[in-house]
Amino acid sequence: MQDPQTHPYSLPTIDDAEGLARAMAMQDKLSKRRTCRDFTDQPVPREIIEQAILAAGSAPNGANHQPWHFAVVGSRDKKHAIRQAAEEEERRFYGEDGDDPKASDEWLSALAPIGTDASKPFLETAPWLIVVFAQRKGGIEEDGKTQNYYVNESVGIACGMLIATLHEAGLATLTHTPSPMGFLRELCGRPDHEKPMMIVVVGHPAEGATVPAHAMRKKPLSQIASWL
Repeated sequence: MQDPQTHPYSLPTIDDAEGLARAMAMQDKLSKRRTCRDFTDQPVPREIIEQAILAAGSAPNGANHQPWHFAVVGSRDKKHAIRQAAEEEERRFYGEDGDDPKASDEWLSALAPIGTDASKPFLETAPWLIVVFAQRKGGIEEDGKTQNYYVNESVGIACGMLIATLHEAGLATLTHTPSPMGFLRELCGRPDHEKPMMIVVVGHPAEGATVPAHAMRKKPLSQIASWL
């Protein structure tokens, strides 16, 4: 096998003290991120969304196939259609359509401290919805045939980088995952080999916006890390 072409790679040299200071500063910034459910309709420049998506597009991924697509929705009519379809699925999930809920009692109990229900007004109020699709096939050329690898892992990392960049830009976000999500493929005009993963709602928090007290509880380092 022929050796692949390579390019030089390096990082600016900093000492350990500066590295720690930067890590602490980043941790402090990201620790202030919260999921927001009350947005204003204040416009957000498209250029900010573009830069956040470019940041997400630099995420590590399987075989560098970059198996993601970000469908950015700003149209009032399209956002309305997404809200209608999402709330229809949510009513089934919570059992608000008159039938037994799709969610288990355990799942609904876990959601109770967050206070969510089938109403999703933020899907229309916020200026942007970023619908994230995982490309199961396509490769870097997006031919629709080449197999992609580690798709869920790659897209998950990209979404984390997207949300972190939007937070750094001073914007609030919410990740919404109606189940099932097939309607998003049709509404966004995406091909069958793409799987909708989530809607990232983006905008400014409404005046008086709150977050559930339950959401403020974070596991300590001793619980989320082990040193071997």
